[in-house]
Amino acid sequence: MTNVQKYKDELKALIAKSKLLYNSLAHDLGLLSPKAEELIKTEQMKLPDFRNEYEKWYSEALRVIEQILPSRYDDFRRLYSDEKRKSIDYLTYTMSDYMIGISIIRGLDTIVPTKAAFPKFEQQMKILEATERRFESSLFEIKQLLQADLFDTEIDTARELLKNGYVRASGAVAGVVLEKHLQQVSASHNVAVKAKNPSISDYNDALKEAQVIDVPTWRFIQHLADLRNLCDHKKQREPKPEEIEDLINGVDKVSKTVF
Repeated sequence: MTNVQKYKDELKALIAKSKLLYNSLAHDLGLLSPKAEELIKTEQMKLPDFRNEYEKWYSEALRVIEQILPSRYDDFRRLYSDEKRKSIDYLTYTMSDYMIGISIIRGLDTIVPTKAAFPKFEQQMKILEATERRFESSLFEIKQLLQADLFDTEIDTARELLKNGYVRASGAVAGVVLEKHLQQVSASHNVAVKAKNPSISDYNDALKEAQVIDVPTWRFIQHLADLRNLCDHKKQREPKPEEIEDLINGVDKVSKTVF
C-alpha cells in the first residue's frame, strides 16, 4: 500500500467515525427519530460514547484540516472553543461547552440548552468531509504539475533532436507528448475513447464530440496529428524541419492551453 492510499484510508476511517459520533450525539440529546432509535435497538448497533471519543476525534480531525484544508482551520477550532466571544448564547455555544455540560438557565427557562452543540458538531463533520474532496483535488493538481514538468522536458528533448538533425525522431517525441496530454485531458473530463489503442485523432475526435474543445482547436490538433504521422510512417515523404518545428511549438501550446 502506498503512503497516499494509506492517508486516504485513514481519512475515510476518520469520516466514518464522525458519522457514528453524529448519531451518538443525536441519541444523547434525544434528537433521533423514534424510527431511528428503534432501528438502533433492532440492529443492536453499538454507538460510541460521545464524551469519551470526541476529544480524540477532534484532535485527529484538526490536524487533517490544518494540512489539507487550512482555510477552514480557524472555523473548525472556533466551533470547539471561541476565546474571543463576549457571552454565551445559542450562536456562540461551542463543543467545549457541551463537553463540560454547560447550559444557560435564567429563572425557570433554559436559554441555551446543551442541544446547541448538535449543529456545531454537524458543521465540524461537514468541514472534515470537505477535506476528502480537497485531498482528491490536491492529488490531481500535483499529478498535473508533475505531468506538465515531464512534458516540458520531453518537448525540450524534441527541440534538441531537431537542432541536431534528427527530424523524424524529434517529431515522434513531440507526438508522444501530444498523445499523452490528450489522454490526460480525456481522463480528467471523463471522456470515453472507444478505440482499443487510441491515437491522437481518436482522442481529438472524442474531445470535440464531448464539447471539451471547439472546432478550431480540433482542426489545429488534427493538423499536428498529420505532421506527427509523417514522422511515424516512413513510406510517406520526409518531414521538413520547419514542419516539425511547427509540430513542437503546436504541442507546447496545446499542452499549456487545453485542459
